[in-house]
Amino acid sequence: HRRITKTSLFAISLCSTSRVFYAKMTETNHDESNNNLLNEEKTEDKIEQTRKNRKKKCLLREANDADKRGVCYMSRIPPHMDPLKLRQILSQYGEIERIYLSPENPAAQVHRKRAGGFRGQQFSEGWIEFTRKSAAKRVADMLNGEQIGGRKRSSFYYDLWNIKYLRKFKWDDLTAETAHQNAEREQKSALELAAAKRDRDAYRNQVDMSRQISAKAERLAKKQKVNPDSDVTTIIRQELKVIRKFPQTQPFTESSSHKKSQLSKDILAGVFSSS
Repeated sequence: HRRITKTSLFAISLCSTSRVFYAKMTETNHDESNNNLLNEEKTEDKIEQTRKNRKKKCLLREANDADKRGVCYMSRIPPHMDPLKLRQILSQYGEIERIYLSPENPAAQVHRKRAGGFRGQQFSEGWIEFTRKSAAKRVADMLNGEQIGGRKRSSFYYDLWNIKYLRKFKWDDLTAETAHQNAEREQKSALELAAAKRDRDAYRNQVDMSRQISAKAERLAKKQKVNPDSDVTTIIRQELKVIRKFPQTQPFTESSSHKKSQLSKDILAGVFSSS
């Protein structure tokens, strides 16, 4: 009996120690997992902060570079001239950042094609952005009014440069203007589409009305056996026409004025004589 009690006590103590050890292990594991989560959150915050700082630095650098850039304006683009050829010609005078050539009016392009002229894409005006303002000023002063030149076989060999430097003009101003023009174009197209929809709805209503009139005329002809020579549509339209009546007061006539009660001459003479 003593041996059994000793073994049972030993087993109980062993179970209690194992439970305590397991609880401590779970607590340590839980603490480690919490610490790992906190460390991961801190690293993510640091990465996000570094990204924001880099983005801010890039924006500041780009703003500084934009202040150093200069823009030139071309009032006329020669035929067969495209942005690639223009970049090849002007890049020898300075480093070019961006080029934008405005396409010509589609109606003018159709008219030129019908007249047998140049059938390719043509541009009306353009803007060239140089990395340095000094290069833009030098190009405008040097090339304005001069012959384009190049190879004699080129189609714009004898054309003249029409280029001007734009002071205090940024590329963002150009993008804002193009966005405004696009918004106006979209608004105009939306108004035209709304007008076309109204015309379509009006036409559909007229068609439905004519169908209703014809169907009613057929039913009336079947029921009343109307004479085929008579115009049924006029009868239906007269039936459909609503005549509104408003009550009006009758005007006064001469007969009604004579019917009014009048005072006798004797009464009037008595009244005036007593006074």
